[in-house]
Amino acid sequence: MFASMRFILLFVSAIGLMGCPSTEKSQAVQNMNPSPNPPVNADNPKALIVYLSRTKNTEALAKMVQEQVGGDLVALALQTPYPKNYQAIVRQVDQENQDGYLPPLKNQIADIGQYDVIFVGFPTWDMQLPPPIKSFLNQYQADLNGKMIVPFNNNAGYGMGQSLAQFNQYCRGCQIMQSIELRGGIERDGILFVMKGERANQAKNEIAQWLQDLSANYSVVQQLLQNHAKN
Repeated sequence: MFASMRFILLFVSAIGLMGCPSTEKSQAVQNMNPSPNPPVNADNPKALIVYLSRTKNTEALAKMVQEQVGGDLVALALQTPYPKNYQAIVRQVDQENQDGYLPPLKNQIADIGQYDVIFVGFPTWDMQLPPPIKSFLNQYQADLNGKMIVPFNNNAGYGMGQSLAQFNQYCRGCQIMQSIELRGGIERDGILFVMKGERANQAKNEIAQWLQDLSANYSVVQQLLQNHAKN
């Protein structure tokens, strides 16, 4: 988590740069357009799972999603990586948010239009989307127009902040679907890895239930689950 107010910064440093997911779930619904465009591949829809992860927690969640729906997994990387020092990252991201700067991505996703559902995994930084996620949504905004975008988030109990509103800001034509928020314990300096053991099993169950809830409303998700279960 990043804090733009200096007196909050010291407190945030104790909480951690990124929230650690765990068993407690809170769902937020952002169905601005409840009828997404028809799938490109009606009988065999394709999923893309894009994520940003610093401490491997969001990466673990992204792989859990892939276990359920299949598809391609992409870890976002920057052309110029963030510094390794935690406080240096805090200062840099705080400045990027103040300036509205979108750091250039190293990844280039070929033919993103082939995907029917795009899952986007992210931690909460500065009570909003991390700049690399903003960069992704902005860079591929034209290709994502009308696409079904499904966010999933982890944090240390402080919530998603402005994140869902920013999905609509940076990807105006996207169909933002029901998200999942996994909340958990406190990380110190963003380095404690907690997504293992019983906590990982509980997170898997919550993700499975979330995807089942989505499939009840969106046939393309139901098709993804059914097709992957057959493989």
